[in-house]
Amino acid sequence: MSTLTQAPVALKFPTLIALVGNPNCGKTALFNRLTGARQKVGNYAGVTVERKEGSFISPAGQPWRVLDLPGAYSLLAVTPDEAVTRDVILGNQDEEKAPRALVCVADASNLRLHLRMVLELKTLGVPMLLVLNMIDQAEDRGLRIDIDRLSKELEIPVVTSVAVRSGGTDALLKALDESGWAQLPRDKAGAPSHSVASIKSLSVEDTHQRVLALLSTCVSHVQGRGDAPGHTLTDRVDRFVLHPVFGPLILAALMFLVFQAVFSWASVPMDLIDAGTATLGEFVGGLMSEGMLRSLLVDGVIAGAGSAVIFLPQIIILFAFILVLEESGYLPRAAFLLDRVMGGVGLSGRAFIPLLSSFACAIPGIMATRTMGQPRDRLITILIAPLMTCSARLPVYALLIAAFIPDQTVWGLFNLQGLVLFALYMSGIVAGLIVAFVLKRIMGQTSDQPLLMALPDYHWPHLRNIALGLWERAMIFLKRVGTIILALMIVLWFLSTFPGAPEGATQPAIDYSYAGQLGKALEVVLSPIGFNWQICIALVPAMAAREVVVSALGTVYALSQTGEALDGALGAVIHQQWSLATALSLLTWFVFAPHCLATLSVVKRETNGWKIPLVMAAYLFGLAYACSWVLYRLTLYFTG
Repeated sequence: MSTLTQAPVALKFPTLIALVGNPNCGKTALFNRLTGARQKVGNYAGVTVERKEGSFISPAGQPWRVLDLPGAYSLLAVTPDEAVTRDVILGNQDEEKAPRALVCVADASNLRLHLRMVLELKTLGVPMLLVLNMIDQAEDRGLRIDIDRLSKELEIPVVTSVAVRSGGTDALLKALDESGWAQLPRDKAGAPSHSVASIKSLSVEDTHQRVLALLSTCVSHVQGRGDAPGHTLTDRVDRFVLHPVFGPLILAALMFLVFQAVFSWASVPMDLIDAGTATLGEFVGGLMSEGMLRSLLVDGVIAGAGSAVIFLPQIIILFAFILVLEESGYLPRAAFLLDRVMGGVGLSGRAFIPLLSSFACAIPGIMATRTMGQPRDRLITILIAPLMTCSARLPVYALLIAAFIPDQTVWGLFNLQGLVLFALYMSGIVAGLIVAFVLKRIMGQTSDQPLLMALPDYHWPHLRNIALGLWERAMIFLKRVGTIILALMIVLWFLSTFPGAPEGATQPAIDYSYAGQLGKALEVVLSPIGFNWQICIALVPAMAAREVVVSALGTVYALSQTGEALDGALGAVIHQQWSLATALSLLTWFVFAPHCLATLSVVKRETNGWKIPLVMAAYLFGLAYACSWVLYRLTLYFTG
C-alpha cells in the first residue's frame, strides 16, 4: 500500500494535474483517496460544483497538486459547471493556470457513457491518462476489460482503480511517476494543441460509432460469472424501485421510517444529554456564589448551549439515513421518481439536486443551481430553496413537537411525533412546488430540460464514508454551538440582564432589560399570530442561525424565572406557558420564514445584487406571517 503525505518535498516543484470526468464516476472519491481531503463523496450528479484542490507525494517522492474539476458530460458546455471545466482545461479560467496533464476518470462498469468524454479530451492534444474507476463493480457484473488493447486503441495510458479501497490507487500512482509529466517544460506544459472547435467537428454519429467499436474490441462479458446485461441485481431491484406505482410507495415508506427514527431512536441519548446538562448547571452553580458571573455561566452559557446540544442525536440519525441512501445509490432513483412531479409545476428536472442539497443547508443548495443552464429555472430554484427544511430547523421542530405532541402510536404502527415532523417537511416541499408554479406563470415558461442522470449500481454503503460524513456534520453543528450560538447567547444574556430591575421591583430583571423592551415592542406586531414577548426576543438572534432560537428561549426563560435557574426542562416550561395554538403557529413560522442571514448573503452573491434577496425575504416573511395567522386562528377556534 502506498503511503501519501501532505508536505511538499524540498527542491521539487509540485506538478499540477486535473481530475476530469462525468458526474458520478467516482472522481471525488479518487480525489479524497489521493489527497486525504475531508470532502463529501456523493452518488449523484452535481456534488462537485466549486473548485477543489489538494496535494500529495507519490511513492517516487514527486509532489503533485491536483484539481478536482466539476463533473461534465461534454466540453461543449451546457451548464456553468461544464463551462468551468472547459475553461480550466483550455487555460481560459481567470487566475487559474492550465493543468500540466489530465487524469480522466471513467466508471468501468458504464464505459458506453463515459468514453465519449474521453474522446473529446483526446482531440485537445493535452497529455492525459485514463483511470477506469470502480473496476471491482465491473468485474462483479462479469465484464472483462482488455486494458492493454484499450490503451493501444486510445493511444494513452490506461489504469484501473477502486478509489474507495485502501491501496486502490496504487496503479495510478505508479503511472503518474512513469508519465514524465513532472519533467515537461513548465512554460508550455498542459497547453492544448487544439481548441473546442476540434470537438465541434466531431459528429455525434462518428463518436457513437467510435465508442461502440472500442466496446466491441476491448470489453467482453465473462460467461458464467456475474449476471447478464439486464439481469443484474441492480436491474432486478430497479423493477420495483422505479416502478410507477411501487416506486413512490417505497420512497414514502423510507421517508416515514426516517422521521419515525428521528424521534424513537434519539430519545435515550437525548435524555442522557439533558441530564448531563442539568447536572453540569447544578455543579457549576453550586461552586459559585450568586452574582453576574454565575448567572452568565449557568443561565447564559450552559442553559443556552445545552438547549441546542440536546438535539445532536436527532441530527446524526437524520443524516445517517441520508448518507446511507446516498452511498447505496438510491438517491438518484428518488430524483427520477420526483422528476415527473417537479415537471408538473414547471420546474426543470435539474432542480432536484439543488433542492435535495437544501435539506442539509440552503447555502450549498443555492450554489448548486450553477449546474442549471436556464437562467429563469435557476432563479426560481434559488427562490424556493429556503423552503426545503434544512437541518437547522430540526432542533426547533424537535423542541416544540416533543413539548406539545403526545408520544403515542397511531394506527398501531406510526409514532405521532414522527408523523408531525414528516408533515412539516412535506409542508415546505408542497409550498415550494406551489411557489414554483406561480413564479413560472409570472415569469413565463421556458423550454423543458429533462433530467439526464446516470444511475449507479446499488452497493453496500462504505462505512468509512458514512462515518466521515457523520463526523463532519456533528463537528459543524458543535462548532456552531461553540462559536455562533455561544456568542449570541452571551450577547442575549447581557441584553436580557441589563440595565437591571429598579429597586423594589417585583418582576424579573429581564422585564426591564433591553431585550425585554425589544421583545415587547415586537410583540405588538407578532401577537396576532400568538407570539409572546419571549418568543419575539428569541427570533432576533435566530436571524443569524435558525437553531439559535432554542438556546435563546432557554436563556430567556431561565432569566424570566423568579429564581436564577430554569425550573425544569425547557420543553416542560413552554408547555405550561404556551397554548397549542402558539406552538403550531411558531412551527409554521419556521417552515417559511427566512431566518438565515447567511442564506440571503449567498443569494446576493449568486444573483449579483440585493434585488433578489430582498424579494426572497419579503415573500417568505409574508408567507410565514399569513400561514401562521391562519393556523393560529383555526387552532384557537377548534380548541376553544
